Amino acid sequence: MIRARLAARLAARLAARLAARLAARLAPATLAALAALTLAMLFAAAPAVAVQPSEMLSDPALEARAEHVGRELRCLVCRNQSIEDSEADLAHDLRLLVRRRIAAGDSDQQVIAYIRSRYGDYVLLQPPFEFGTALLWGGPALILLLGGIALVRFYRRRGAAAEASLSPDEQRRLALILRKGVQG
Repeated sequence: MIRARLAARLAARLAARLAARLAARLAPATLAALAALTLAMLFAAAPAVAVQPSEMLSDPALEARAEHVGRELRCLVCRNQSIEDSEADLAHDLRLLVRRRIAAGDSDQQVIAYIRSRYGDYVLLQPPFEFGTALLWGGPALILLLGGIALVRFYRRRGAAAEASLSPDEQRRLALILRKGVQG
């Protein structure tokens, strides 16, 4: 976290120096475009930091553990973000809860079990493979299998319809039509 912030500050300082040097040499329109591009790159490159400094534990080892646990827990509002990356109020509350439990002496697994007991398997970014989550894990493979079976059946029916032979009466009528077409 601290490294990311320092990197962002360094990038901002370098961009400011570069902009100052180029300002004297470039036309105003080019300078404005370059400034906009630089700002866009800075905002895109800066990591989103949802954890507030007031939430952080004073012990770096405990804070690292809290971040590790927080990266395994899903934000229930954002759905595809960990609670460490989310800025939702519920994620904030869960981050504080994780840090309180770790500061109280709980192990990482105890903290995860505590939160999982309250919110279920859905709070885990990687839920365990169990009977209740089998469809979650096997669902994509099942959908692919069913889609493959449907495609095979479709093409078999289509091929069978194309291969259907003509009855003797239909063959005679077709031959008559073809002879008239060739003669006339």
